[in-house]
Amino acid sequence: MSRTPLNKAELARKKRNLATYERFLPSLDMKRKQLLVERRRAKRDLDTIRERLAATRQRVADTLPMLADTQVAVEDLVTIADVEVNSRNIVGVTVPVLGDVRFDVASTGYLVRPHWVDRVIELLKTQLRERVAEKIAEERLARLEAGLKTVTQRVNLFDKVLIPRTKEQIKRIQIALGDAERAGVVRAKIAKRKRAERAS
Repeated sequence: MSRTPLNKAELARKKRNLATYERFLPSLDMKRKQLLVERRRAKRDLDTIRERLAATRQRVADTLPMLADTQVAVEDLVTIADVEVNSRNIVGVTVPVLGDVRFDVASTGYLVRPHWVDRVIELLKTQLRERVAEKIAEERLARLEAGLKTVTQRVNLFDKVLIPRTKEQIKRIQIALGDAERAGVVRAKIAKRKRAERAS
């Protein structure tokens, strides 16, 4: 670290820097608090999605025991054709938002397939949609946590490093300038006394 010049120009520059740091710190802290709220909301949304996914699995197990019939292949009945993912800016952090999910349903003969396959198709669509929503929610949470980490680091940088260091430098410059001013006054008095002694 370079040595701070102990002059009035540097003092003015440090005071301007301190004012800037103190002006930006509250807005950074507000952003951090908003990101905390958004992260909490994203965690709650992710937990809700996971609960719905577990409930869907349980509903399938309870209402459709006939899935144990290996004659009907249900794995390939429904596949995801397209997932629309939009983005949203939350306090400076771009997060994904799930749009529309489109499915491809395998064609099976209407008269050949069991009557319960239609219900399975709907439940599979619901389950696939929830899985996609879970992945998007996990990504949203990860991005919010990364943004929160960055903002928290900046808040700590301003609050615990830049502001105290700048205040200390201002104090040091003011002491040095005060000492220099007092030394100048003392030199002037000594010079005045010497002139007065020579004149007499």
